[in-house]
Amino acid sequence: MGVTDFFDPDGIAVIGASKTPGKLGNDAMTNIRSYDGDVYPVNPSSSGSVYGYEFVESVADTDADLALCCVPSPVVPDVLEECGEAGVGAAVIFAGGFAEVDEDGQELEADVVRIGEEYDMTVLGPNTAGYCIPHLDLYGSFVPQIREVETGNVALVAQSGGVGITSSFQFDREEYGVSAMFGLGNRANTGFAELIPVLDDDPQTDAIALHIEGTEDIDAFFEVCRNAETPIVAYKAGSEDLSEFVQSHTGAPIQDRATYEETLAGEGVVFVDSVTELLDASRAIADTPTPAGEHVGVVTAQAGPGIIIADELNERGAVFPDLDDDTQARVDDLLQGITYTENPVDTGRPLPEFGQVIDAVARDDNVDIVIVYEIYEDSLGYPVEELETLSEEVDKPILFTVAGPDSFEEERLEMEAFGIPTFQAPERGAHAVAALIDSISDDA
Repeated sequence: MGVTDFFDPDGIAVIGASKTPGKLGNDAMTNIRSYDGDVYPVNPSSSGSVYGYEFVESVADTDADLALCCVPSPVVPDVLEECGEAGVGAAVIFAGGFAEVDEDGQELEADVVRIGEEYDMTVLGPNTAGYCIPHLDLYGSFVPQIREVETGNVALVAQSGGVGITSSFQFDREEYGVSAMFGLGNRANTGFAELIPVLDDDPQTDAIALHIEGTEDIDAFFEVCRNAETPIVAYKAGSEDLSEFVQSHTGAPIQDRATYEETLAGEGVVFVDSVTELLDASRAIADTPTPAGEHVGVVTAQAGPGIIIADELNERGAVFPDLDDDTQARVDDLLQGITYTENPVDTGRPLPEFGQVIDAVARDDNVDIVIVYEIYEDSLGYPVEELETLSEEVDKPILFTVAGPDSFEEERLEMEAFGIPTFQAPERGAHAVAALIDSISDDA
């Protein structure tokens, strides 16, 4: 089956393409315009062109590797059969109304699976919002404006297209982007086991983030996670108490989180408790060096947020080591005893020497990971120069938790460019540090 046709299609057919704004077949056309290749709007009821592409009557009139199926569920099997006969290697089925609904839907989905097998065709969906690969200018989705999502280095594989789309937009709002996003939907023949190995081989992807509800071939899922060299972060949603609701979404089997975590936590997969943690943990792991251990140095310019960070990390098993004598003397000299100078270090406010305090703690051999909190002040700014030097000279994760008006955005993005992830709430930074610790706990 042609999973690679999602990544490198030679021609794309949009079946059910429409000239009418707001229709699914029109929205899919707006997104696929960025693709640098042949696009075929397929609709026997339309003539002329849409967005400069001439309509064709049938997928048989195309030379497409990939089909975006913007048609209602009852006609999907017939359309998919036509795709198979035309030599299409991969198809995205957006429509719902399959196994997640009722017995008739289950029969429809069984037809989709059968046709996929007959023609050796990879099917994403049904019941999916599609996918996007920004660095390849591929946006195989009907979601308006998904083509605005920029390139990052975290791949999202979400059982819910809604979670995948929401997460992609959240990454983009924070000026981060994704390397790829796949909404799995009902997983007719394309699920975690098929996509993780491809993303593991993708040089653009430095971490893989998974949203899981449940998967039928759980052993295959476990195997690809074990074999992956790219770090994986997972969020398992859907409890047994909500079984009917979960099954009505993507037809997922009901499986508890413990089944996944007990098997994979020992394989280096990091489990988190929310979508926000999934995104923050993934980009922290993707962008920072692997920590040598669980010893955390905290530097805060305001004690209240620093206490929240320390509380969260303490509950998650972090260790706050004593600073070595030379570091402690340097910090004491910088702060002149006006605040709490042991680890966690509180400077009281972002004084001019704040960057030097961070530098001292980060260079301490007792510290494996550094997390900083600072509220932005125009008169002082962030210690960008010191942090750039640190990121070049110190091979350990440095994370920065930020707060302030829009005027801080330029300096925040400078820090991101140096490989210092930034987070806009104390607990978000703390949870990202906890994920870094979990990522190495089996080897520590």
